[in-house]
Amino acid sequence: MSISEHQTASGRPLRVAPAWVGAPTPATGLSPDGHLLPVRDAVWIWSVRRYARLALWALPIASVLYGWLTLGVPEQPGPLAVGLIAAWLATVSLIALAGLLAGSRTRRCALTGLLITLAGAILLLPLAALPADEVPAMAPLAAGHLPDLVRGAGLLAATGLLLLGWAVFRSKLVNPADGVLLMLAAVAIGAGTYGLRPLPTVGALLLLAAGMGLAWTGGRLMPRT
Repeated sequence: MSISEHQTASGRPLRVAPAWVGAPTPATGLSPDGHLLPVRDAVWIWSVRRYARLALWALPIASVLYGWLTLGVPEQPGPLAVGLIAAWLATVSLIALAGLLAGSRTRRCALTGLLITLAGAILLLPLAALPADEVPAMAPLAAGHLPDLVRGAGLLAATGLLLLGWAVFRSKLVNPADGVLLMLAAVAIGAGTYGLRPLPTVGALLLLAAGMGLAWTGGRLMPRT
């Protein structure tokens, strides 16, 4: 961004920033597509990216809560409260991750993975508080099919997480190893929905490692100039 100098009434130089940014060179004043970016839009974009980088730290916290949930939670605060907080933090962090990947070449894959993950979470949350053999009123379900629906919702969320991990791996924006860890966590969490006990805890540990890596590298991610 170019800076021009003007003389004030006292003779001192006055540094004035231009009202537009985004020009490749000070001489042209035009971006490659012929459009200029207002300063207020640049500040807004920077604020959104800063929020997204900070929100990535919610993913390791969510993975810790999920790992606690897989190991067993006492009556206070209860598994339902821990699960809801973990799901909320994971949703916030995954939206932030998809937002950071919006400027990469894998933005479509990241958006698809985010939407699939949200669909699985929305389907899973109403079923979390129901007993295993109880069918909600007005629901087109037969008795005993609720566990199958819970497993299907979990697999749907794991599929979206797998796509997000692939988007991280192919984005060349953050460490690709974090994308591999995210994909392995998705596979372990999805397989854990079938009752294989060690796998959900392993998935939580892999998700913790991926979340720490993404939050660490994403917090130092700077846009290209």
